[in-house]
Amino acid sequence: MSSPKFATLRYTALRIGLFVACFAVVWGLAYLHVIPLAVGAANTVWLLLLAIVISAPLSFVLLRKQRDAMSEQIVAKVDRQRERLAASASQEDGLQ
Repeated sequence: MSSPKFATLRYTALRIGLFVACFAVVWGLAYLHVIPLAVGAANTVWLLLLAIVISAPLSFVLLRKQRDAMSEQIVAKVDRQRERLAASASQEDGLQ
């Protein structure tokens, strides 16, 4: 597996890729008239919304490991910031 340093970038790229794949499948099904091609005149919006609705639960299940790695990366970054802030505050208190 690649470096945990890029966990957020990897998760985001995979999420976008999954959305694009879902959009391609939805577009193909609409082109083959398996699903309605449009709701009124909003063909593109309809297909985009349908792809979002399909890709959201898929990403929740399929990208679990990447999401966990990303959250660990974010938690570590927030903890480092808190430590720096606390150290800075204690230095300021020591000067007064």
